[in-house]
Amino acid sequence: MLPDAPSNLATKAGHQTAENIVQLPLWRASPVLLLSTPLHLFCLALVLLVPSLWRWALSAVIANHVLILASVILSPRGRLLGPNMTRLPLAAAQRGEVALTFDDGPDPLVTPQVLDLLDRYGAKASFFCIGNKVLAYPELTREIIRRGHSVENHTNSHPHAFALFGPAAMRREIDSAQTAICETTGIAPSFFRAPMGFRNPLLAPVVARTGMHYISWTRRGYDTVAKSAEQVLQRLQRGLAAGDILLLHDGRSIRTRNDSPLILEVLPRLLEHLSTLDLKPVALQTAGHVGKF
Repeated sequence: MLPDAPSNLATKAGHQTAENIVQLPLWRASPVLLLSTPLHLFCLALVLLVPSLWRWALSAVIANHVLILASVILSPRGRLLGPNMTRLPLAAAQRGEVALTFDDGPDPLVTPQVLDLLDRYGAKASFFCIGNKVLAYPELTREIIRRGHSVENHTNSHPHAFALFGPAAMRREIDSAQTAICETTGIAPSFFRAPMGFRNPLLAPVVARTGMHYISWTRRGYDTVAKSAEQVLQRLQRGLAAGDILLLHDGRSIRTRNDSPLILEVLPRLLEHLSTLDLKPVALQTAGHVGKF
């Protein structure tokens, strides 16, 4: 039984509470699975019927797995591995909305400053939080909600090998984070993003079972590896348009030469730029009805 969240948390943010019934996204097999399953069955039957062709069958299976690996590494924004939200709904874009998303938090030093900057510009955002950090900093997580933002699911421990996990291991990571966030805030995340955006074809049905929607981004700043705020801003601002989903980090933020988190130099300049373009940063759950994504 989830604890009751303070009523002002859910009401202020307009979020979906843990008590609400979420319509499960309809899962359909991804193009990769639709190709891979019959190919594997065909190759198995071929080897059983004509053993001398085992080399050809093995080559076909290896080529198939190379295709899957390429999809994982080279196309985190692609849909070959399953549904993948890369932009806001059309209605949100027509309203001039964009989504700011922050991964890998909450961070006790960086996240409060990010929240203050967002408040200063009247901007809302979505924070893809790690479950064990939510449990470590529960009050900070609740503060994100109090300020009118949303908290979404980014696994429980951010394993770098997540894309290599099987369904059971992925389910444990996702469910543990979902439980941590729900028990801390009383609000169920509606979106999931894999660590570093890497996933495999088995993730889609796991996410669909939770009622969440998988999301990546339109453009990312690489603010965990960039050498300067200018590099991050150039990547984010090039072609920036209404409906875009921007990826930044409040956790694991790289430090500048002055030992300041790079995100704190990037964010005010980005928010100023959005203002000049008359674009409004919003939380994902308020950009449109979840079922419309």
